[in-house]
Amino acid sequence: MSLEYPEDLKYLDSHEYVRLEGEIATIGISAFAIDQLGDIVYLELPSDGDALEKGERFGTVESVKAVEELISPISGTVIEVNKAMEEAPEELAEDPYGEGWLVKVRTASGEDLSETLSAQEYREQVEGH
Repeated sequence: MSLEYPEDLKYLDSHEYVRLEGEIATIGISAFAIDQLGDIVYLELPSDGDALEKGERFGTVESVKAVEELISPISGTVIEVNKAMEEAPEELAEDPYGEGWLVKVRTASGEDLSETLSAQEYREQVEGH
């Protein structure tokens, strides 16, 4: 199976991705992580207005195989939570980079993504080439 890693995203080695558009960061988990987890049965996500800290846990994703912490790639305030994914987490696999986003965050000014991986770096890490 060929997994996609869109070039406009930045990735963490813990498999979260971030798309930064101005001050708004959209955060989700990669197709690789979803593939590794298998059937996702539950998502625990923050609430609107919650503060996220870069490198800190902001929720969990639970599958029939494991429970994994979600790590924030960026600091900021949650402005939107994807309720559709909370209600039907099994649909994450359908479109992880589109409809399957998890939270939208208003970032602090000057927030940088220098510690994240490019699509190519992430692909090389997870696929070993």
